[in-house]
Formats: sequence, C-alpha cells, structure tokens
Amino acid sequence: MAKYQQSDDSVVVIIGSGAGGGTLANELCQKGVQVVILEAGERQSPATFIQDEWESFNQLAWLEPRTTSGSWRIARDFPGLPAWICKTVGGTTTHWAGASLRLQAHEFKTKSTYGDIQGANLLDWPVTREEMDPYYERAEKKMGVTRTNGLPGLPGNNNFKVMYNGATKLGYKEVSTGHMAINSVPYDGRGACIQQGFCFQGCKSAAKWSTLYTEIPKAEATGKLELRTGCHVSRIEHDAKGHISGVVYFDADGKEQRQKARVVCVAGNSIESPRLLLLSESSKFAHGLANGSGQVGRNYMRHTTGSVYAVFDQPVHMYRGTTMAGIVQDEVVHKPDRGFVGGYELETISLGLSFYAAFLDPGAWGQGFAGFMDDYTRTAGLWIVGEDLPQASNRITLNSAVKDQFGLPVANVHYDDHANDVAMRDHAFRQSEAMYKAAGATRTFRTPPYPSTHNLGTCRMSQKAEDGVCDPHGRAHEVPNLYISDGSQFTTSGAENPTLTIVSLAIRQAEHIADRMARKEL
Repeated sequence: MAKYQQSDDSVVVIIGSGAGGGTLANELCQKGVQVVILEAGERQSPATFIQDEWESFNQLAWLEPRTTSGSWRIARDFPGLPAWICKTVGGTTTHWAGASLRLQAHEFKTKSTYGDIQGANLLDWPVTREEMDPYYERAEKKMGVTRTNGLPGLPGNNNFKVMYNGATKLGYKEVSTGHMAINSVPYDGRGACIQQGFCFQGCKSAAKWSTLYTEIPKAEATGKLELRTGCHVSRIEHDAKGHISGVVYFDADGKEQRQKARVVCVAGNSIESPRLLLLSESSKFAHGLANGSGQVGRNYMRHTTGSVYAVFDQPVHMYRGTTMAGIVQDEVVHKPDRGFVGGYELETISLGLSFYAAFLDPGAWGQGFAGFMDDYTRTAGLWIVGEDLPQASNRITLNSAVKDQFGLPVANVHYDDHANDVAMRDHAFRQSEAMYKAAGATRTFRTPPYPSTHNLGTCRMSQKAEDGVCDPHGRAHEVPNLYISDGSQFTTSGAENPTLTIVSLAIRQAEHIADRMARKEL
C-alpha cells in the first residue's frame, strides 16, 4: 500500500470507500492516479464478519447521532436511526443484498415522461440510459452480476418458490431469481454462493461483491492507493479562487489532520455527503460548499418501501438461501392508470428472528404479534422497492442543537411521503397480499418501511447549475475539482436498487477525472 505525505497536493482524496468511493479508487489507481481514501470506519473481512444480527449491526452500522423530522413513520419508530448504512471499509457493500438492476430509460427522463406532479421536484437526468449502458455492462462484468455475461442465475430458495407460485397464478411473467452481484459460479477469484442465508451481516464466503475485498485490494496492488481508516472528515478547504485545496479530518486518535489534494471526491452516502458540504461553508460559500443553487441536501429520496409477510401451513424457512434472489418486475412499468406514476419491484426478503421482531411492527405487543413470532418458520416475505419522487422539502440539514463526538452539528433527515408514494405503496401491498393468498397463505401482514437503506439525491446531477449540485460527470457546478461520487448525485430514484448505477457512474467518473488530469485540466 502506498504512503503519501499530508502535504502532497498531487493526490486525489476520496471520502468513503463504498460502492462509489471504493470503485472510483480502483478505477483511478488502475489508470496510474495516486489516491488517498479517508474512511471513517475500520477494516473488517469475511473472517471477522459476525453472523448475529445485533452484534453485526454494532460492528458495521453507522451509529453516529442523527436526528429525524417529518411525517414519515421512521420519525416515530426510529428517531435516532433514519438510515441503516455502514461505517466500515467497503461501506454499505458489506451488508447489501446484492440486487443489481439497471434503471430504465424512462426513469432517466421522469420530468419529460411524468410531466408536472404537484409537490414533486422532478428533473430529467443530464445523462440517458443509452449513454449509461456501456458503463452498466462494465459494472456487471466487474461485479459478476448473474444473468449477464453468461453467468447463470442463482438457485431459488423456498422463499422464491412461494413468490413464483403466487406471482405466476396472478399472471405475472417477469419473475426470476434476478440480477444479483453474488457469484452463482466461481468468479473473479472468489467462490460461488453456498446458500447459507443471513447474508445481510456480511458475506462470510466472499461470494457477494463488496469493495472491501474486490476493488480496494486491487487498487492497493497497484501501489497507488493509501487507505486511511478511522478518519472522520470534518471540512473541505479551498483556496482564494474557490478551488479545493485539501480536507480536514480527525484521525483514529481523534487528532485533527489536514491532507492536501488535487481533487476531492465525496462518497459518504446521501446523508453524510451533503452534511460535509454544509459544514464546509466559508466567506466564499456562505451557505455551504458548492451550494449556490441552494440544492445541497434537498431532494432526499429513500425509495417507496414496505414489506409483506405471509404465513403458510407448511414450513418455508425463508431465511435459508440467498436473501433477495427473487423478484417480480411486472409492476415496474409506468402505468398511470394504476393511480400513480412510476413503478415498483417486489423482491424476496428475510430477517433473522431478532430483527424480524424489531421491524415487523415497531412497538407492537400482545397475542397477534407473538403469533407471528411463533409462525416464523412457516413465513415467507418480500420487500417493496418503488420510485420515490424528489421533493425539495425532503432534505438533509444541520442540527446545531445536537453535536457529534467532534463537536460538529449532526445531520437532520426530514422526510414526508408524497401522495404518489402512498398510492404506490398501497397498490404494492394489495398485489403482494393477493400473490401470497394465491400461493395458499393463511394470513398476511404488512410492515411499515424500515430505516432507509437506499439513500439518494441531496447533491443531484443537473444540466443547469441552478437546478442541482453537480454536472453529468458528478463534478460540482461551482467547484471545478470537487466531485460527488455516491448516490447523492441521483437526479431521481428510479424503482431499482441503486448500487449497480452507483458503480457504473463511478467507472464513468474515473474516466472523466483521469482524462482531465492527463490534459492538465484538473
């Protein structure tokens, strides 16, 4: 691993090591670019992952204080945990499900497709699906996504078989074990999935793609990457011209440090990335770095979600096998006659008994609740993932009344459901219940949304500077050597799990940065 001086202003500094930051680092290092990753968490491995939900949560999750507001139920159920993301090398690619889906063409053009929707802040992406397809192909090959590049699909577990049975009886056609970044056969030096289940807690066999043991080690092998763990970035600094000059961070010992930089790429997730920009206000950027448009922190999206569980007469053991290798895609189309714009996916899901109890109906107790716990082995489950419309009022702001361990204002996450989200969720609930009843369920149960895992928007791409924060390559409109490199740059959410798109954008962004550096434009 390389070692750079803090005074070295030739390096690219990447803040965060997840799907965006970790991929970007490797892509740049492979092109000969010198990179420093600053990661707030520690480095784990398949050997150190813990297959116990609560212990794993404490090992991997971002547990720094945050506050919550808005009408969403999360503000009531989990006011200190609006989002369930990770603080560890590899970021949330250490505990994600692996679902890897391309956004559809119309989802890049929602303003043009949906028109004006009251209360929504719709905007077309400044890139198209056609432009993104070559990068999607490269990302799928990098990640080993099933049903692409000749890789077979994963086998269906009982949870999927129940879904398939009910879905086909309803007439659904697009039902499969999906496109998953989980090895169905040995690939890229890693073995095939052994179907042990409980893989949200980190893949013990490394069959699931994660930047922790793919991108980052490959980048280190080039001799161009220095990974610094336990580093909380508190501020991005700039020179008199407004160009980024470096970052300030607290190291693992809590000491303040400064790293000079040629380019800074922010990949801290859609909550911490805007928080960092807002913390980096100055006389030149009075409302936060790169925030002349006032869009930093706005348009927060978290997908329209919820779950449906169903109890059967016979055992299902939904927790055995790959967690989310099962999907119904027939409802992902845009059909406004259903009472909403956009669409949704239905994906298999399972939780261990402790998390199942915590998230089934937070605060519930009594005979009905206990009955669902008793029926755990005879239960099947799915998760709704639907397009969430951007709203300017759904946003990340600084809460100066609450400070983190370094004395910095924490992020407040404000969210209100849009009427479109509510209509979509209700439709998805009804279809899911009908599907399970067609498969023979004796009873079904709807669960409210969990703390957010798909955090998007807040530093969105736009063609015009006044409409967003960054350009089509993620470069800040106002700051020529500052990039947004995570899901914050999403203009709209689409209905698909976002990781594949984040990785594809990182590959594309690396090309752009390396090319501009080679031409001395950065």
